[in-house]
Amino acid sequence: MSNYAWLMPVLIAAVIVFVIDLVCSVIAFDNRVLNALVQAVLFAIVFGLLTAYLTVTQVSVAPVTP
Repeated sequence: MSNYAWLMPVLIAAVIVFVIDLVCSVIAFDNRVLNALVQAVLFAIVFGLLTAYLTVTQVSVAPVTP
């Protein structure tokens, strides 16, 4: 499972993006650019806080030799 150490942060980010998109869809701005901007800002805030305070795992980019 150590070969897939990157998978958990990616899945967590995908769930965060889904929830933020759902929240912004409920708000439903008429302007698509404004909606995308709000989604990007909310994602940056939430993901930054989760990364800073709830460090999920240390991801290493070193090559894995079989």
